[in-house]
Amino acid sequence: MKYKLLLLSTLFTGSAIMTYAQQPKGKPEDTEFYTPVPKVVTPGKTNADPPSDAVVLFDGTNLNQWVSVQDSSKPADWTVANGIMTVNKTAGNIQTKQSFTDYQLHIEWRIPENITGTGQARGNSGVFLASTGKGDDGYELQVLDSYNNATYVNGQAGSIYKQFAPLVNANRPPGAWNVYDVVWTAPRFKGDGSVDSPARVTVFLNGVLIQNNTILKGQTLYIGQPSYKKHGPAPIKLQAHGDKSEPLSYRNIWVRPL
Repeated sequence: MKYKLLLLSTLFTGSAIMTYAQQPKGKPEDTEFYTPVPKVVTPGKTNADPPSDAVVLFDGTNLNQWVSVQDSSKPADWTVANGIMTVNKTAGNIQTKQSFTDYQLHIEWRIPENITGTGQARGNSGVFLASTGKGDDGYELQVLDSYNNATYVNGQAGSIYKQFAPLVNANRPPGAWNVYDVVWTAPRFKGDGSVDSPARVTVFLNGVLIQNNTILKGQTLYIGQPSYKKHGPAPIKLQAHGDKSEPLSYRNIWVRPL
């Protein structure tokens, strides 16, 4: 019995010594810092409202922040009425006058309640997170009626087109507004044009995480495998898709350069 008590005493004493020895040295103040102080940003009254440091790209009144993709010297020719912009398919894609690198983006979109068509021909559009040329060059976050509309999963709403399907389908029905909140990290390139770090994107659809720090394989292509080509800061582009369904609308668009 004495031997057992001595053994237990030794074990507990050794454990106490080890615990004491593992205590970190120093003071709490050694890991506290007070500069630089983060700047104050006033949030919007609602999640849809731009914070004080945002660049407002569309506030419902005009398209002054947008131009035609085909000819950037010409203004965007989409329809603005009742606080929303509606795609003009004959006018083609539009993009921001300003170029961006990394940013936080808020954008709302609505599929018409009377939408017709199926698959990719049902409320098709896209938010190109960086537009790198005319047409559909760039990195597309798909916009589509995916509430009850079957198509290839890496082409449904919330997908990084032809690369990554959304984690879940969080679409609202036609006639209701959907909301994208995006964090975009642009790719970086070396002097020889090779990729130094790929593009990354995190996307929430209607408050639900659907892309989680997704690493893009390159620009999104309709045909062929994705690849990168060197570019710098780029505009944000909205697509006027050529399908025959009724055109969809956008509102409340703002961006925070990071």
